[in-house]
Amino acid sequence: MGIFDKIKGAIFGHKDPGPGNRPTIPAGMAGGPPAQAQPTGGQPLGQAQSQVQPAPAPAAQNVDVEQVLADISTQRGNPDLNYKTSIVDLMKLLGIDSSLENRKELAQELGYTGERDGSAEMNIWLHKAVMKGLADNGGRVPASMLS
Repeated sequence: MGIFDKIKGAIFGHKDPGPGNRPTIPAGMAGGPPAQAQPTGGQPLGQAQSQVQPAPAPAAQNVDVEQVLADISTQRGNPDLNYKTSIVDLMKLLGIDSSLENRKELAQELGYTGERDGSAEMNIWLHKAVMKGLADNGGRVPASMLS
């Protein structure tokens, strides 16, 4: 799991791997689709019947990112963290290692092309890119956190 996925999971409240990446559970097993009985007429299962359709993909997230972060800040007692503009403080708030190594990894994941040296330029870019990524995944991010 990448650093951005950890950030997204901490804010959206789950770590769903997404459609196509979820394990398939065979019919009749716990958590899987129900087993179908042998149809009458002796036809093998599946030939004369419709196949079990997978569940539809979950709707896009609709998470108020600013509110979630404010709630986490209140719960964890971190009112001094500047998570609205600082990638380091955002990662600290979410309990994610904010080391330069992790920020370099995040920069690579998100396509940062500048020097990966922990500069203010890199960190500002990372914060904006994370907020844009959250918005692209259905999070409601205020304009003040996107620019």
